[in-house]
Amino acid sequence: MVNKYLKIAGLAAFMVLAFACVCFAQDKAPPPIEHAYITLAILGVGAILFFTEIIPLPITAMLIPVALGLFGIIPAKSAFANFGNEWVVIFMAMFVIGEATFITGFADKVGALTVKLSGGSEAKLLIFSMVAMAGLSAFLSNTGTVVVAIPMIMGMCASAGIRPSKILMPVAFAAGLGGCITLVGTPPNGLVNSVLGKMGGEGLAPFGFFEFAKIGIPLTLAGIGYYALIGKKFLPDTAATCTVEESLAEQAPKARRENKMYICLGIFLFVVVAMATNFMPLVTAAMLGACLIVATRCMTMKEAFNAIDWTTIFLFAGTLSLSTALDKSGAAKLIATAVVSQVSEPYLLMAVVCALTAVVTNFMSNTATAALMAPLAVPIATQGGVSPLPLLMGIAMSASACFLTPVATPPNTIVLGPGNYKFIDYFKAGWPLQVISYIICVVFIPMIWPF
Repeated sequence: MVNKYLKIAGLAAFMVLAFACVCFAQDKAPPPIEHAYITLAILGVGAILFFTEIIPLPITAMLIPVALGLFGIIPAKSAFANFGNEWVVIFMAMFVIGEATFITGFADKVGALTVKLSGGSEAKLLIFSMVAMAGLSAFLSNTGTVVVAIPMIMGMCASAGIRPSKILMPVAFAAGLGGCITLVGTPPNGLVNSVLGKMGGEGLAPFGFFEFAKIGIPLTLAGIGYYALIGKKFLPDTAATCTVEESLAEQAPKARRENKMYICLGIFLFVVVAMATNFMPLVTAAMLGACLIVATRCMTMKEAFNAIDWTTIFLFAGTLSLSTALDKSGAAKLIATAVVSQVSEPYLLMAVVCALTAVVTNFMSNTATAALMAPLAVPIATQGGVSPLPLLMGIAMSASACFLTPVATPPNTIVLGPGNYKFIDYFKAGWPLQVISYIICVVFIPMIWPF
């Protein structure tokens, strides 16, 4: 009943905004300061709806450009133009390419090799599984990677007498950390780059494909090292929720079209090399790879459409309009002035931005968090007289390095049932790594990208 009233309240808030915008539309355009306050109101309502999820996340994301267009903050055409944004297209294409590696059996081969190398040892299985998940997640969907890994790990744990709860949570965390390594590893990285391109101005080039690895690899190694040496002691010891037979049954549907595996692998490597070397535009390389995947029958058109995580796409495209609105309305400058007046020292500013992003990300979509935080970083940095690069990188890393709750990332959520975890288990096992990741970001990011 409470949830029902919350949904009604959330929808009512946007209806009030819509009604007000109609009133504004009858008059002349309001002064810029009013545009700023309206934009902040939309940001605030959007943040509440993202946080509570009283309506689906994609719907909240789409209501943002709707509200911005209705209020006249930005033209309606511009509000929805981000569905053609190059990063939206890149992630759509990479979802297709990533799913093809699962359909053709390549990801299964990597997972099976990981299990084989462990030889039944809990310590080895933990380390090899985390390394494999991080490596795959740097280029593929970390969600898909974890889904593929779960049945294999569950089967290995059952036959070796190892509790799955000792392995699955670190595997989910490694998938999140692995996404920090490349530009396409996780949506927040691409989103930050898009915001930098929109708001950064001249002289600020977007981050390179592997530039994220400068801090992403240290974060990943820190996570693997922590659980290999200390963190494994904090992992819960709970019973599994499915048998070996059930695990193998879940794994079976993925074993399809292995005769196309090497074709898929060749296309995948071509796209990665093209993106890393920039011998063709990133969006061209990604879309060419996706087209080749279907043209060579590595997957069908239906499978390609189903492979796309539409929640991520709608979140990405919908919330990017906030970047434009915050900039054009002057709202970002208002926030920046307020923040800088309280916190002007660069390292302290970095600490606050990373802490806020990390805390919020643990309770709402990391893509949505990055979409809300990234547009504020550029004007805050400009107002403070520092480079926005370290702040943006801090937001990207903090949005992916989240280990306190099962809802922080899709991989965290996926292992909740198979590992038989409780909500509090994530906090107990994850808070030390959360602190370690935070310290690494605050200390080392400004050394790599100076203020």
